[in-house]
Amino acid sequence: MPHSRLSQPSAFAEMTAFAPGSTRPARMPPVGRRTAGLSLLSLALAAARPAMAQPVQQSTVLVPGPEEGSSSAWTTRAVAALARGHYRPVALQLSHLGGPDGVTAANRFATLEPGDGDRFLTLPGMACQAWLTGATRARFEPRAWLPLLVSWNSAVLAGRGRLPSPGAAPLRVAIPSPDAPEAAALALLDLLGVPAQAVTGPAEAAFRAGEADALIIAGPAPIDRAKVLGATPWYQLSPTQDDATDLPPLPVRSPAARGALAAVAALQLRAALVMPYLTPADTVATWRRAALRWQEEERTQPGEGRPMVGAQAAAAFALLAPPPDAVLSYRSWLERRLGWRAG
Repeated sequence: MPHSRLSQPSAFAEMTAFAPGSTRPARMPPVGRRTAGLSLLSLALAAARPAMAQPVQQSTVLVPGPEEGSSSAWTTRAVAALARGHYRPVALQLSHLGGPDGVTAANRFATLEPGDGDRFLTLPGMACQAWLTGATRARFEPRAWLPLLVSWNSAVLAGRGRLPSPGAAPLRVAIPSPDAPEAAALALLDLLGVPAQAVTGPAEAAFRAGEADALIIAGPAPIDRAKVLGATPWYQLSPTQDDATDLPPLPVRSPAARGALAAVAALQLRAALVMPYLTPADTVATWRRAALRWQEEERTQPGEGRPMVGAQAAAAFALLAPPPDAVLSYRSWLERRLGWRAG
């Protein structure tokens, strides 16, 4: 029954109706107080029944800690938008676990059994980097998850002046550690045939200090950032359909290139909200419709990454978990070139 306001008669009023062909109300037989009360109660219950049939849907989101961290802030904003975009009342409960790299939360999410309500995980790029390099503490498989929301940044390979020719002096590439995603800059230069050598240190700080010659810049506007650093962008990395630049894409297509670009993608991923791959299709479709509200609202948030949903989110997320031959190629390169092996 529609949710119209019921005008309740007083105890001494008589119900009236308009007689056919008359503009005056015809007097109806009086209704007893008990009968009128039951009728009104039945109408009130019927009006309330649709609301009573819509219980709040409870869902859990595993979030990398700490509670005041950046992942928590991103997730809080995301679940609020999803709740506004959902067709029924929903409550997404945040459960913080582990540190900011997200490995502990991802490990826990991988152990949850299906069929226990809708569940989500906030996944930062560094968790995927730990998985890519074969870190023994990363006991999860990103390919087992469906991305619902993805905040994504662009990335470029840049350096001082023009890209040197293969016979030039080796470029210096600052790498915080062999398993850091910044090591992908050295891997990409190797694939391009440009001589390069690793130096220890944070990439941007070393470049500003004149201790490094090449680096990967990832962010909302990496070309503008390159200008601030005094670097020249050479190649667009992991381009998406929204990357409107004049930079060429990386001219290398191989498992080794896909492995290196997976490390770049770890820098590009601000955060993703993922679901188990075996989530029922109708449930996924419902949440994807709600995700459109998040995408619309997130576009107003500066510096948080490009909001992606649907097929675009799936394409970006796939870069983080390339085929096994690409993963093996990158791990072999780490051992051969930098002497690093997981565990």
